[in-house]
Amino acid sequence: MNARSPKAAAIHAVMAGMDSDRPTPAGHLMSSLIDQDITHIRRVMPLALSGDLAGPILPSTYWRKRLHRLLDTGYVNKGQLSEIDSLLNVLDEYDLKAAGDADETSGQRAAAGGSTLA
Repeated sequence: MNARSPKAAAIHAVMAGMDSDRPTPAGHLMSSLIDQDITHIRRVMPLALSGDLAGPILPSTYWRKRLHRLLDTGYVNKGQLSEIDSLLNVLDEYDLKAAGDADETSGQRAAAGGSTLA
């Protein structure tokens, strides 16, 4: 009977589970991490942009940089590229709406300030 230490048994179990005929494709781990990051950004970004009365918790520039960092890895596949593009479009829409809201607010201030002078 061959007695193994718990550590040796654990290592043997891991090695036995490996498929030596099929190596892991290059970039597989990175692709998985990118998928996880995209999922996290898709879930958290809308909440962080909506923020509170003081504005967004994290600005669109932060999210845009994170998405571009993913693109810069060189491991983004076609599906991930589509998801990143979709998130960048959400940021574009957010920025356009924020700019429109800022213009409207400054216009209202100017109108209110102009009416008090008359």
